[in-house]
Amino acid sequence: MRLTYLLPALVLLATGCGLRRVPLDVLEKLPYEAKIELLEAENDLALAVDRLDEARAEVARARDQIRRGKDRYSAARDEVGAAADQNSKEVAELAVVEADKRVEWLRAKQKVNVREEELAEQSLVCAQARYEVSRLTAARKAKLEGSETLEPEKFESQLKRCEEDYAALKEKAKETGAEAETMRADWDQARSALAKKTFDARASPFVE
Repeated sequence: MRLTYLLPALVLLATGCGLRRVPLDVLEKLPYEAKIELLEAENDLALAVDRLDEARAEVARARDQIRRGKDRYSAARDEVGAAADQNSKEVAELAVVEADKRVEWLRAKQKVNVREEELAEQSLVCAQARYEVSRLTAARKAKLEGSETLEPEKFESQLKRCEEDYAALKEKAKETGAEAETMRADWDQARSALAKKTFDARASPFVE
């Protein structure tokens, strides 16, 4: 089954949006040549669906990273009480700070991931709106019955509103990203201090 039939339903399920759509009964007699012209818009839809799937998967992965980060923090605190000498205690205390900063960074990173998920959702809505504009253009070009009653301005308007909403979300994402970078710098500093104290034996450069 072609994307022409699958994607509209998939997008509506994914976004739950009430977009203005070209009625299917208008498109039933769309000529083959016109359907070919819709391929680019269909591909954009498919890419938007993939992007949303990836964004949601990243949110899930980060959730697991936060959980492991909390475990690491708890283990580091246990090390402080179990330290046999002053040097071991100092290392353990640095490990606590590093683990704490790691969790703060991961939480900030998750906020970025959530913003990316919101952007992906909005991008999918815009892809659907753009697809409807393309379908209406094709239907009117083919002079299909019923297409003359549909107003292109309204379809263009919903696309414009969607793109404006996307731009606003993108600005918010930039702010969230800047906050996350600050948290990342704090974690890097704590990690470097622990690495220096242990001659690089502790404080992996990777977020676990």
